[in-house]
Amino acid sequence: MSDRIPVQIVEIAEPSTFKKKPASSDRQIHTRSFTGLFRNLRLAGAGFLFLLFFGTVWLNWDGRQAVLWDLADSKFHIFGATFWPQDFILLSALLIICAFGLFAITVFAGRVWCGYTCPQSSWTWIFMWCEKVTEGERNQRIKLDAAPWSLNKLARRSAKHTLWLGISLLTGLTFVGYFTPIRPLAEELFTLQLGGVSLFWILFFTGATYINAGWLREAVCMHMCPYARFQSVMFDKDTLTVAYDPARGESRGPRKKEVDHKAKGLGDCIDCHMCVQVCPTGIDIRDGLQMECIGCAACIDACDSIMDKMGYARGLVGYKSEHTLQGGTTNWLRPRLLGYVTALVVMIGALVIALQQRPMVSMDVIKDRGLFRENNAGQIENIYTLKVINKTQQAQHYRLRLLDAEGFELHGKTEFSLAAGEMSDLPVSVAMLADRPQSSSQDISFELVDTDEPGIRSVAHSRFVAPLNR
Repeated sequence: MSDRIPVQIVEIAEPSTFKKKPASSDRQIHTRSFTGLFRNLRLAGAGFLFLLFFGTVWLNWDGRQAVLWDLADSKFHIFGATFWPQDFILLSALLIICAFGLFAITVFAGRVWCGYTCPQSSWTWIFMWCEKVTEGERNQRIKLDAAPWSLNKLARRSAKHTLWLGISLLTGLTFVGYFTPIRPLAEELFTLQLGGVSLFWILFFTGATYINAGWLREAVCMHMCPYARFQSVMFDKDTLTVAYDPARGESRGPRKKEVDHKAKGLGDCIDCHMCVQVCPTGIDIRDGLQMECIGCAACIDACDSIMDKMGYARGLVGYKSEHTLQGGTTNWLRPRLLGYVTALVVMIGALVIALQQRPMVSMDVIKDRGLFRENNAGQIENIYTLKVINKTQQAQHYRLRLLDAEGFELHGKTEFSLAAGEMSDLPVSVAMLADRPQSSSQDISFELVDTDEPGIRSVAHSRFVAPLNR
């Protein structure tokens, strides 16, 4: 008979004895106002991006909107360049470059994208500023939340949500304006003559902005954005992250400025919780690197201001690597970072070359469903439709011919003009001059050349079908 495992009764403490860190979703986060270097950098960067987003859509270029994704005509205008569905590979390359750029930045300095340029973070900061303007500073907002409803509370809340909705509507209108010309769109919106489809998308993006930046806020970063989940796999011990230096800060404790805190065994952290009060996700950076941290450096600015007041050196909270926190030095030139940067440079160079060599005329050949036919001269003939697109911003004149096609003759319109950005379907036929074909299917090539600029040309290939026995 096997030995039995003895059972020992263990007393379980009451749940109330455990300290549980409240999740940010369980409490309303009210951030405190602050100033500092990183706040100024974030404002400058976000201001530039807002100017780019809200301003570019109103620019004109040669009588049309400068930047417009024309879904109706399947054209994408960027100032003097027009891109077509055939150029979609270039858009894919641009997105891949952006992804590698994000990876390189993450390896170097963590989630600076999230903290400084992410639309979710940027719009959230704007909405938080609206709260400050309408409801007051942090302590006033906390008191207002706890206060019963009154005319004052109703007026302040109404003003806040009015600002939120106004910014959201402007955002929705601007976003849709990149796909539908913004000027007539805005006129139709404010005169209540907007069509159903455009109105739906404007209201959709208005609602998405209002909910995400006004209500969800940090929940988007913590629970909806995948970047927070996989960023850690790109970190290494030399990645710069927003971090608290426990060797310098511990033990924490309040003290007067003139007190010699070292003699009392205290570190530089005075436990003021300013770093927590300014954090948009409500975390305590002193607990170490956390998934919720978006790298906005608000805690750095707040802590530096306290260090200045206390007469201590700045940098208790700062951008630090794990090696720095362990007393070592940060290795800047490391294989992973160099690999991302090298790949990024190569891809950007390849994209620039591809843009320069992009054909400014496109030609696709569509063969008629009928295999062949006999024309009036008794020749075997195949019918084709050439889809030609002028990708330039000027009218062009073209000449069409068969390329290296001995024994074949091209019939139809061989010289024609297209306006800037025009697309045309050109029907042509190819007749076989020989009485008997060499095979039942032969390769033929069409060449389209600009008569004024021979460098603008396009070659398209197809098949010529003929019966072996006539």
